[in-house]
Amino acid sequence: MAGDPRETPAMQQYYRFKKRYEGCILLFRIGDFYEMFDDDAVTVSKAIGLTLTQRTAGVPMAGMPFHQLETYLRKLTVKGFRVAVCEQLMEASAVKGLVPRAVTRVITPGTLVDETLLETDQRVAVGAIVAVEGKADAKGVSARAGNAQRVAIASVDVSTGDFFVCECLATAAIDELSRRGVRELLYISDGNDKVVPSFVRDAASPLNIATLPRPAWHFRPQEALQTLVTHFAVKTLAGFGLRDGEPAVLAAGALLRYVQETQTAGDDESREVAAAGVMIRRGTLAHLRAPKRMDTSRHLIIDAVSLRSLEVERTMRDIVMGGSAASKGGDGTLLGIFQLAPQGQGSCRTPMGRRMLREWLCMPLCERGAIEQRQTAVASLVADRTLSEQLGVILAEIQDVARIAGRVSLARATPRDIVALAKSVQAAAQLASAAASAPALAGLREVLVKATQELGELPADIVRVCVEEPPAHLREGGLIRDGVDAELDEARLLERDAGSWLAAYQTKLIAEHSLPSLKVGYNKVAGYFIELPLAQAATAPLQLRRMQTLRNAERFTTPELSDFERKVTTAQGRGLEREKQLFQQLCDRAIVHTGALATIADAVAALDATLALADKAHHRAWVKPVLTDEPGLSVTQGRHPVLEEALIGSGGSCVANDMYLGSGGTSGEVTLRSDEVTKGRSDEVKGKGAERDAVTPSLALLTGPNMAGKSTYIRQVALLTLLAHAGSFVPASAATVGMVDRIFTRIGADDALHAGQSTFMVEMIETANILHHATGKSLVILDEVGRGTSTLDGLSLAWAIVEFLAKRDDAPRTLFATHYHELTDLEERLPGKVQNLHVAVREWPAGGDHAEIVFLHRILPGKTDRSYGLHVARLAGMPKDVVTRANEVLKTLAVHTDTGKSKRRVDTSRIADKAEAQLALFKEFIPHPAIDALREVKLEELTPMQAFDTLRAMRELLDD
Repeated sequence: MAGDPRETPAMQQYYRFKKRYEGCILLFRIGDFYEMFDDDAVTVSKAIGLTLTQRTAGVPMAGMPFHQLETYLRKLTVKGFRVAVCEQLMEASAVKGLVPRAVTRVITPGTLVDETLLETDQRVAVGAIVAVEGKADAKGVSARAGNAQRVAIASVDVSTGDFFVCECLATAAIDELSRRGVRELLYISDGNDKVVPSFVRDAASPLNIATLPRPAWHFRPQEALQTLVTHFAVKTLAGFGLRDGEPAVLAAGALLRYVQETQTAGDDESREVAAAGVMIRRGTLAHLRAPKRMDTSRHLIIDAVSLRSLEVERTMRDIVMGGSAASKGGDGTLLGIFQLAPQGQGSCRTPMGRRMLREWLCMPLCERGAIEQRQTAVASLVADRTLSEQLGVILAEIQDVARIAGRVSLARATPRDIVALAKSVQAAAQLASAAASAPALAGLREVLVKATQELGELPADIVRVCVEEPPAHLREGGLIRDGVDAELDEARLLERDAGSWLAAYQTKLIAEHSLPSLKVGYNKVAGYFIELPLAQAATAPLQLRRMQTLRNAERFTTPELSDFERKVTTAQGRGLEREKQLFQQLCDRAIVHTGALATIADAVAALDATLALADKAHHRAWVKPVLTDEPGLSVTQGRHPVLEEALIGSGGSCVANDMYLGSGGTSGEVTLRSDEVTKGRSDEVKGKGAERDAVTPSLALLTGPNMAGKSTYIRQVALLTLLAHAGSFVPASAATVGMVDRIFTRIGADDALHAGQSTFMVEMIETANILHHATGKSLVILDEVGRGTSTLDGLSLAWAIVEFLAKRDDAPRTLFATHYHELTDLEERLPGKVQNLHVAVREWPAGGDHAEIVFLHRILPGKTDRSYGLHVARLAGMPKDVVTRANEVLKTLAVHTDTGKSKRRVDTSRIADKAEAQLALFKEFIPHPAIDALREVKLEELTPMQAFDTLRAMRELLDD
């Protein structure tokens, strides 16, 4: 209808783009703001707190200043939004009518490439998932997708070009998505996009991954294959190790199509740009590597649950507080002791190295030869500190080559990027020369030499052509040096001479017309002008043509000044355009070598991560672990790597402990100096070490009080095993580590209420997974399993679990921390299969009801029979009356067995009411099973023979 605010040319242009990029938040550039309208405006204003206004009545609007675009893009992508940025192709002042616009980039949670939107040490990827189980129909859709037992996954890190595919169990999909850093997951649309398939939801929801349905035909075998072979210019995928019709290809093809749609120009956008006569370079995806199949057999498997429990990347506190999967490895994590360390003490020097080290710790190796090769490289840098320092200095000069190459390919590179790329390649060549003295680094050195030579003179040409300190963007030029290009020099000369010419022209006019207050100036709005105060403007000569009246002055121009303005303005435009052309030429040359740049990035990252491991080993006196194929574990004076870092940082020290599982050990006496922990509360505490056979039991039961360090100790063993498989040295005085195929953990309390699973259900599910999949080469860490239910149920489960693990012919190495002291009887019941360990504690004064306890944090052979829970409650500030009453109740509680029904229960009949001074004489009794059985008898329903049998059974109970 007439007057409809949505019918204006600008709004119609907006709706055309909105329809073209359905599903995206459209940021529509209008002057100095990016605006959103209608549902976009309402949704975004609620999500990130923008002020909601109206363009005209009935049209909701929200906007953001153009110079704060990156800040708001980060907020939107974190919330899971997909964003299309629609730019003005020309200044409004240069256009009559509607300003031409085009969408210049699409940003989604999984396709971030801009430096301001990325964490330097995090992978950010987009993935696609398809069900494998069941025969696929013509569309490539599984008939039983909802119940798939296996899935195929493809992932692309658009910022670096890494492209991976794999096939795995649906239950393991969350682990693969977590390892690859997937933030956005594509799946096959079944027509109802509001309902996400269960196998997709189960994999994406725990990681807060945004999900996106895609048309089913994108996943069809023929379309997926054609997309891949066309992009990589091949006839078959066999050269990539993929079969043309396998499920992983369906996911990879659909994923590549999505990346092409979001990162390269569509036909409509190309026409918009061509019509405006503007040169805008579009992305090419030339940096995208061929899809590579992930070979999980080469890596030690650590699932997402174990990574979380061991706090490899994030602490449990961060997870509980809602930290995202992208949060940095921080204080309290295994990764954090490297990332947050000063240079030379374990930190990487490059962003690529930080990402590589993260991958090594989250995906350790399980091939002994590969691990020992990495160990040798680390050892060489530990021994040669001069070389290490030299390499560190060079590495500090290298920028993020992988992501810069990606931005160059995607037409997102800045002048600073291209200069940083050249200097980084030159530094990589120096790195190769410096590494020549280390035979253990020969492989990496050869890769660097070959790749840097492939780039030829490009790095030197970039450094020669570009200024030392390049600008952040090319809007005003300033990248290319003088003397490089004649056309550019000519334009600059005219532009630079403008100041001199204007000064001379001003002097000339003042002298000719006796106007001492005359000024010749310039601004972006008015251009070049002559300005006179109002008093002198009245006597201005006729050759000065009036152009603008101000409050206290008049502005004029002359034919001579107008001619000069046209020349200068043309020169500025010609110079800027020429700079853009020269910059584009450098980028085009770099795109040709994206393969070599990726190779350089990988080699630099590996060398940087190796140096970080060496620095940490040297700084903290870590030792090289001995690897063996025997299923054993022997650690002497081991220390928790994260705890050690924290304690030393606060002026303390970490108590070292031994661990022997299925491996040889030495007998002897362990002496504890009390001043290490208790600061003089006792002189010396001694614990007798048990005589160990050549092979110790593979399962260790660890008992002891709360807060004494049981959980810390069992995590320590797992972390040392992980570090050894990553090729790192370990914090110990000696270590022999039998090769492990997988680390399982069941630690802490967690629930999955969104899936209808309680804390105890989650505990049982995770434990069941361990019991089904642990092998004789696995390491199993169990902490307080069974505590989520009643005492007797939990104890029974824990007992059965320990027996199940210990009695197996291929028993895994297992550490089981528990408060169920009854389990310690299993050492005698299962000799040679179970060993008891306990945490040393001392009471002060010994034996008193209100004695203080001293945690010695030492692990010794043998068992303990107390949890000291009441002592810990007192330390926590529990009211004294509560602690005293709890102590009274504790002394009266006992666990009894009903032999007639094989039940165990806690007897509370002896607990006196607090108000009673003492128990009545005849109230204090323990019910007998025979009496309980008699109460259950229904006399009216018994036959004479049944009555006789019942009476005989009761007599037997009395005899027992």
